[in-house]
Amino acid sequence: MTPLINIVTIRLSWLLSAVATLASPQCRCLYGQKCWPTPSDFSSLEAQISQPLIYPLPPASACYPTSDPSGNCTDVQTNQFNGNWRSNQSGSMQSPNFESFIFDNGSISACYLNTTLGVPCQQGCVPIIGVDARSVGDIQAGVRFAVEHNLRLAVKNTGHDYLGRSTARGSFLIWTHHLKNTTYNASFVPAGAPSVETYDAITLGAGVQWNEAYDAVQAQGRTLVGGVSEGGSVGSAGGWVLGGGHSAIAPAYGLGVDNVIEFNIVTSNGEYLTANSHTHADLFWALRGGGGGTYGIVTSVTYRTHPSVPLTAFYFAANSTNNETFNNLFAEFVRLHPNLSEAGFGGYAIVSSNGIGVFYIALNVTQAQANETVDPFLTFAQNLTSQGLDISIASTVPYLSFYSWYTEWYTPTFSAAPPVGSIDELASRLISRDTIEHNPEGIANAILALDGVVWHFVAGGAVSKVDPESTGLNPAWRKALAHVVWSTGWVEGTPASEIKQLRAALAQSLKNVTDLTGSSAYYNEASMFELNPQYTFFGSHYDKLKVIKNVYDPVGLFVVTEGVGSEDWDTSLNCRR
Repeated sequence: MTPLINIVTIRLSWLLSAVATLASPQCRCLYGQKCWPTPSDFSSLEAQISQPLIYPLPPASACYPTSDPSGNCTDVQTNQFNGNWRSNQSGSMQSPNFESFIFDNGSISACYLNTTLGVPCQQGCVPIIGVDARSVGDIQAGVRFAVEHNLRLAVKNTGHDYLGRSTARGSFLIWTHHLKNTTYNASFVPAGAPSVETYDAITLGAGVQWNEAYDAVQAQGRTLVGGVSEGGSVGSAGGWVLGGGHSAIAPAYGLGVDNVIEFNIVTSNGEYLTANSHTHADLFWALRGGGGGTYGIVTSVTYRTHPSVPLTAFYFAANSTNNETFNNLFAEFVRLHPNLSEAGFGGYAIVSSNGIGVFYIALNVTQAQANETVDPFLTFAQNLTSQGLDISIASTVPYLSFYSWYTEWYTPTFSAAPPVGSIDELASRLISRDTIEHNPEGIANAILALDGVVWHFVAGGAVSKVDPESTGLNPAWRKALAHVVWSTGWVEGTPASEIKQLRAALAQSLKNVTDLTGSSAYYNEASMFELNPQYTFFGSHYDKLKVIKNVYDPVGLFVVTEGVGSEDWDTSLNCRR
């Protein structure tokens, strides 16, 4: 094709897309409106898919007399905080606040587990009807149906989403949770690549969760960069990787996006595409960190695997009622991180105003080598015991593999991860190595003032060695050492006015931290009320991501909170601005 013909073709394609967008209704069709598809329309859709249509309900609906009589309220009460149980419910989110909906007048539509509140069970933000996708064809049929009827679409796997991106009031759902295919290939060749380009890889369907993925690679004597959660319930091939995908072993092998070889995806025109460095390379670039729910529905991800190697864990726990003593300890802990990064450590710490618990690991590091790195800090801490510091744990422990460490700490019965099933809204910031090196005391004081932070030591090392322009991920990740998260919450039945006050307090705390760290954050674990989400989550890559978004989703079907292109829609994400 000559350059002139190519230019004309591109412009014609853009013009047709623009005309189609301008001709489409300004607002999505929601349940209860006259435009909502008829029973006959849904019957036609059902004839095209492999499973009956699903009718999601808030999980607590089983506890109300008006629900299906077969509902088992005891089951709901028993499993309220079980991430794997929640992921098996099409209407459940891991944080139940995203199942409810607050109207502009302050009234709340929700279905509370606490039935003594005397509030009727309502649908809230839970989608009305949807497709239980078991194949690519199911997803294609659902996508085409949503476009044809101009529906607000929600795409959900497990419901692990702190921005509420996998649900929407009055919407049509495509549920990918049952896409469980797992294929290991020690000599995987990406589509379009030369035959000599091979990887030791595993392909995971969109519904595969980390507990399943880790079991699969362990059977092959391999390991995989992935997330941690109670019971391993987080999805391994969805929003986690599309937002970046942090991991305790990211400092050794890079983030999730740095380990992806290939995606398969269904776009808004129903087309099934393979995206890698050889085909649809622009989409491949965007999918690696450019945000979940934005470009299409990922059906599978292929990751490179790594040898299973031994590791050493560093455990430390201490507290003090003497504020000055604990502040000194935590400032020293912050100051230690460049050295920990150089030594290959990564992991998590839980921090309050007067206590800390550390769960760090280093791959291919012996216990003696680990001790050499952490002993100066432990000596510093020991010297504070005369000033009121109480040290309950201070040890290094060898493990045969990441899998053996993971299965010890992240089982459903004993977990180092924050629980699911509780009302939770987050704020977060990335903290750069430069900030930690130049102002450890300032960072320490700001963190302790929050009185409840999860300190994710998941950057530096291999993460910092990746070319910032090689993926769509926010370039700030390549300069970061830590990702810090804190939150607010409330009990069921709290009035909207009080929720508003709690959100305002969270926003103020975010401003205080931002003054020290800058405004960059991890898209998957962050505030829903960022002032400039385009920069905060995507940095200098935003304009390029927006162009790619418009190429692969010209009708704007995939719209999510603070995602690429969301600024073109109102705050409800139902109507174009």
